[in-house]
Amino acid sequence: MSTALAKSVPLNGRSERQDLSSDSTHDSSDDLKGPTITIKPEESVVLPLGVPSTERRFWFQRGKAIDSNAIATQPSVFDDPETAKEYQPPASWENIHRFDPSARWTWGEEHKLVRKIDVRIMIWACIMFMALELDRSNLQQALTDNFLKELRMNTNDYNLGNTVFKLAFLCAELPSQLVSKWMGPDRWIPMQLILWSLVASCQFWLDGRPTFLACRALLGILQGGFIPDVILYLSYFYKHSELSLRLGFFWTAMSIADVLAAFLAYGLLHLRGVQGHSGWRWLFLIEGLLTLAVGLASFILMPPSPTQTASTLRGKKGWFTAREETIIINRVIREDPTKSGMHNRQPITPKLLWQSLCDYDLWPLYLLGLTFQTPMTTVNQYLTLNLKRFGFGTFQTNLLVIPWTVIHMFTMLGLTYLAEVWGELTFTAMVGQVWALPFLAYIYAVDTTKINKWTSWGVLTALLSYPNSHPIQVAWNSRNSNAVRTRTVSAAMYNMCVQASSIIASNIYQAHDLPRYKHGNRVLVALCATNIFLYLFTKAYYVWRNKSRDKIWNAMTEEERVAYLSNTKDEGNKRLDFRFAH
Repeated sequence: MSTALAKSVPLNGRSERQDLSSDSTHDSSDDLKGPTITIKPEESVVLPLGVPSTERRFWFQRGKAIDSNAIATQPSVFDDPETAKEYQPPASWENIHRFDPSARWTWGEEHKLVRKIDVRIMIWACIMFMALELDRSNLQQALTDNFLKELRMNTNDYNLGNTVFKLAFLCAELPSQLVSKWMGPDRWIPMQLILWSLVASCQFWLDGRPTFLACRALLGILQGGFIPDVILYLSYFYKHSELSLRLGFFWTAMSIADVLAAFLAYGLLHLRGVQGHSGWRWLFLIEGLLTLAVGLASFILMPPSPTQTASTLRGKKGWFTAREETIIINRVIREDPTKSGMHNRQPITPKLLWQSLCDYDLWPLYLLGLTFQTPMTTVNQYLTLNLKRFGFGTFQTNLLVIPWTVIHMFTMLGLTYLAEVWGELTFTAMVGQVWALPFLAYIYAVDTTKINKWTSWGVLTALLSYPNSHPIQVAWNSRNSNAVRTRTVSAAMYNMCVQASSIIASNIYQAHDLPRYKHGNRVLVALCATNIFLYLFTKAYYVWRNKSRDKIWNAMTEEERVAYLSNTKDEGNKRLDFRFAH
């Protein structure tokens, strides 16, 4: 969200239909055509830029009159020769051969290309996330099949298992992200999938509390970092506003996995008795093998970058033409020049790591990550156990978790779209807390174990159907990082806070508080009310930070601004020309 310093840049007679394929395997001139513009060789021509107000075009707006042949290239710092050199990508950047500040493309080309990226990249990212969700949440389905009783454990052991998993997951977040940045997410993510699928399958042989805790710890270590790894990977292909919306679908995939898990559990738990084994054992084994297949396929379906899609298995010509690669790279880099700051296999040094950890301007978002999901996570973790206590059967319980999961998908997607259309992040993200507060107050005030079981189910379903702001906040964190190294670390730090939130949530309901959990529910109400205050604080903080910078920046002349850009040691979101999203 940088201050615009862009001007139109002279192209010294170069036509937009210039040859971009000097180092490409594509040699078709049709691949390289842009908008047709007639230019006399001796003239210095300034090609037009797109109108900024038309940049955000959502699927429900496409019915309006849009000129698909209009220029979509947005103004950027690269349009001013004086500032462009300060943002010039380094020669080591893997996409440098497609960087071209003079490139122009149309809305028709851009919309078609984004759909292609969605099909090639986003869909598989969602499938991988579904595999993660199957293996980390199927414990809730196992609980309905006498899992605790057969392993001679109680709910406190279950709480401990959740805590161990989340703690291991949290501790692995940052190391995993650093490994991913060093090896490349296209290598590390498939390795993660394969390793944890083997552990998940081995839960078939659990024989008591020690093996249960050991498997939960191993799963947490191997799954930790997966989410920020994927988010960093997706940022190579999408602009910020697009990433927010795609992350909405990303977390929708998690909800779809929960629905599929309920149906799978309904069938797999019926395998009880096959070969003399319990249904929950078959559940762990079969779903772990499904993840193994996804992990193996991911080595093929995850190219390193937009310009590195060619391979023996993906095709020698790759997934994108030379012109498409040029559009992908330049549309992303024009919006955020910092995305070219590091090679996709360049490690984070200890010094850069420390600088990123000390970035206090991201701490308000970390604080939100620590608390915003805690009240709802606690209720969700105990949902199947509570439904059993209400009097629902094993298979009925697994089916009754589906309605809230489906509703939750639509409310989360709707909230994510609203944030981008409205252009407001903080107040939109706060909606989920306002939604949940009255339902939390109800389950605190009313003993849900003594009223009609369908009424209790309805209240819990309505509570868990809340619009989750997680996709908004993940993309928000990425926007406010404004540097690859900060984005790498901050994605892990934010998700570590979210996992810490789950650890807190796993220990709010205690066995001595059974069956009503009145003390625990009082804590949930207080947390939800506190979250509303934290969102207001975050809004006020970023407004104050931007106003402080505006005061300094607006007092500078244009020459002073250019001199600042040329000589400043400020990096990332500490630059005076950067404004925080809120």
